[in-house]
Amino acid sequence: MSAEDISVDVLNIGRAVQAELQRVIYGQAVAIQSLLVAVAAGGHVLIEGVPGVAKTLLARSLAAALRCRFSRIQFTPDLMPSDITGVNIFDSATNEFRFRPGPLFADIVLADEINRAPAKTQAALLEAMQDYQVSIDGQSHQLSNWFTVVATENPIEYEGTYPLPEAQLDRFLMKVVVDYPAEEEERAMLKSAQALGEKSAQPHSVIQPVIGPQEIARLRAAAHAVRVDETVLEYALKLIRQSRSFPSLTLGASPRAAIMLLQAAKALAVLRGHDYVTPDEIQLIALPVLRHRVRLTPEAEIEGLTPDGCLQSLIAQVEIPR
Repeated sequence: MSAEDISVDVLNIGRAVQAELQRVIYGQAVAIQSLLVAVAAGGHVLIEGVPGVAKTLLARSLAAALRCRFSRIQFTPDLMPSDITGVNIFDSATNEFRFRPGPLFADIVLADEINRAPAKTQAALLEAMQDYQVSIDGQSHQLSNWFTVVATENPIEYEGTYPLPEAQLDRFLMKVVVDYPAEEEERAMLKSAQALGEKSAQPHSVIQPVIGPQEIARLRAAAHAVRVDETVLEYALKLIRQSRSFPSLTLGASPRAAIMLLQAAKALAVLRGHDYVTPDEIQLIALPVLRHRVRLTPEAEIEGLTPDGCLQSLIAQVEIPR
């Protein structure tokens, strides 16, 4: 199979999954594409949005369309690390301890309201996200090859929350902001919910599996094989380095952010049917990859500036390679 045939095949896979998700999710095309980019790049996603904008439905539907095992963890202030990683239980029949896996041992893991968990539990999740394993009583247990965390947080309710540390935020490939759908899309959503009848309470149940592990592996292999021209690499590097001296930012993007930016751009390129990255992919993916990795100066916060606004200004200042 030629490179052109592979790119067309992967493009069809991405389009098929996106079409299936849009059967029940309306007005969130960017969020759907971002999740597919994360799957293709092998990264994790943090979704921020007010209650009721389909954050949970996104994760459930994605798992159904990809034929992946799904688990949901409702993060609360009393959640312990063993509640998510698992625990060793004594088996009286064999006089041995037996490991009982926790909800992290799935393919797509929804970490609902992740910022409500205490630091100790967040640290256990951090190891899983970084090393794809959990450690119990000195023993390491490997997680799924397709292990992907889709975490959610509410941007308007901070009572009883624990802000995510910078180290954990940096482990998320992207932060996706989910807003209200447009009027026409919300109208279509209401009509769809009415047509589903009893299934409207669980719309993800109508999602049909589109691909499986073999196709996911093909997606990731194709994403890794995408070419990055020297001029495009230099363009991405300039964005990262100039963020560190941007006047409105007290914390710029890290070297890990540069790697993540290229990985996400390569995954986006392959989902668009390309075997090379263009500056357009770098620009499209820059906001979700960088918005949670930069910090505003106190003066910028007082002026009402946002990370997205500063990053957009930065992108406008960096010359695009021809």
